[in-house]
Amino acid sequence: MSNKTYGYSGFEALSEILEKYSDNVDNFIDVLEVGAKEFIKDLLKLPKPISKIRKTGYTHLINSFAYRKKKDEIEAGWGKYYGPMVEHGTINMNANPHVYPLWDKHKEKYYKTMVTKLGLKTW
Repeated sequence: MSNKTYGYSGFEALSEILEKYSDNVDNFIDVLEVGAKEFIKDLLKLPKPISKIRKTGYTHLINSFAYRKKKDEIEAGWGKYYGPMVEHGTINMNANPHVYPLWDKHKEKYYKTMVTKLGLKTW
């Protein structure tokens, strides 16, 4: 065995990096909000199926997508109560999914947006 001593400079560098990132993570809701904004922006670009409702003040389901910020979470979804019924279907109606397929298609983009907000490098 050699009497060689090893320095801890690698651990010190890692500690400094983690400290830098932890400052950004302290406000993780802001990071989630950036991803939610990007997701909602894409949802609002979905094509709108023709609606038979022509009432004044009517808002199409697609135009109702929004997110809300709670104490320790972000919720993204429909502004209409029947949005989940359209997405998942009911006993009387087949599912017409649009939220989940869009998320699956672009989730890497949303992840990268949040990682960028954290100040992390993407490889």
